[in-house]
Amino acid sequence: MYGRAALQRARTKKLKPDRASVALQRRQILAVVIGNGLEFYDFVTYAFFASQIGRTFFPSNTPGTSLLASLATFGVGFLMRPLGALVIGRFGDRAGRKPAMLLSFLLIGVGVVGLPLIPSYASIGVLAPVLAIVFRLLQGFALGGEVGPSTAFLMEAAPPARRGLYISLQATSADLAVFIAGLVGVGLAGVLDAPALDAWGWRVALLLGAVIIPVGFVLRRTLDETLHKPAQAHEETQPKGYARIVALGLLLLGTATTTNYLLEYMTTYANVTLGMSAKIAFGATAVIGLSGVICDPLGGWLSDRFGRKPIMIVPWLFLALAVFPSFWLLERLRTAVALYSACGVLASLSTLSSATVIVAITESLPRQVRSAGIAITYALAISIFGGSTQFVVAWLIRATGSPLAPAWYMFSGVVIGLIALTQLPETAPVRFQSVARIAAGTER
Repeated sequence: MYGRAALQRARTKKLKPDRASVALQRRQILAVVIGNGLEFYDFVTYAFFASQIGRTFFPSNTPGTSLLASLATFGVGFLMRPLGALVIGRFGDRAGRKPAMLLSFLLIGVGVVGLPLIPSYASIGVLAPVLAIVFRLLQGFALGGEVGPSTAFLMEAAPPARRGLYISLQATSADLAVFIAGLVGVGLAGVLDAPALDAWGWRVALLLGAVIIPVGFVLRRTLDETLHKPAQAHEETQPKGYARIVALGLLLLGTATTTNYLLEYMTTYANVTLGMSAKIAFGATAVIGLSGVICDPLGGWLSDRFGRKPIMIVPWLFLALAVFPSFWLLERLRTAVALYSACGVLASLSTLSSATVIVAITESLPRQVRSAGIAITYALAISIFGGSTQFVVAWLIRATGSPLAPAWYMFSGVVIGLIALTQLPETAPVRFQSVARIAAGTER
């Protein structure tokens, strides 16, 4: 009796993870995703304070010119992403994921702190916009190299059956940052008047993100290296050629990026194009972020259970159907309920698929080029589509005079993504395990 009881306790102990190891695992995940969260907090905050930043660094008497100049500067940072992806991404494949993540996070911190400390154009003249562009270029370089090694680390550290959930936490951290940025925007808009927002309110919003930099850097120094970790069995089934995967990934991430950055523009769209108050408009960002916080991990978890492709295709199909009705109702009603409902529906459908896109691409790349491969693919997609989306949408609205221009832009991107999805191979371990069981005659 005693021996059987002892054996049962030993088995139970083996099945249950040690509390210390679970805490360490959570700390490591936080250390990785915190960089992505900081990236999106800064970029989203810039996006919906674009009008205030434009008037600070690019004053103009022509209506709309300051906003366009501010959005162009926002896009300048994306030009350096491919270079950062190439340099830091390859560094992650050679020296390791950990040193690459430490380097990228340090450079991100310099960019995040630098921009809001630049004096206005009225104080230092043309040097103000020049410094703004320099900091955006530095930040773009750092962010280009952040995604590759961090995503590769999450895949290599995750149990095969939970890769979707682990990697989706990257997107979850980004949307949590969007949600927090939206709350900060609503709070500042509620307590500050327009001159105060122009003078220093936007600076406070950006500097709040810098608070997390020391914590994130210390956490990343405790990470274990996964580059030289023994490959898991499922990785051996991945395709050897990856040029086709990179091309398909570029199209898929282009769709996800276009939709994501267009949704993040909804604050400026509601305020500038539809004439809604800043307080109501800032709430749209919080709704979008909250939708992503819920749907990102849900999409990753579902993709672990049912495969990557179904969880990418179905939500995007519904997104294509929902785009025009959502923008049409918003343009007609121009109320807070219409704005938040449209943002909630579109963001939920978009993020269910988008988080899984990163998972599928990462799983399809060989270990020896995984960091650089995902970094370059992501950086090119962000640079081409993310950096231009908000500027192009603002220009289209101004050129056509139609508030429905963003709907056409989003719809076109989703259609391209759905076509690319038909060519992407299935990579979820659950699908391979199911095929193996059928081949062995254990499943019918």
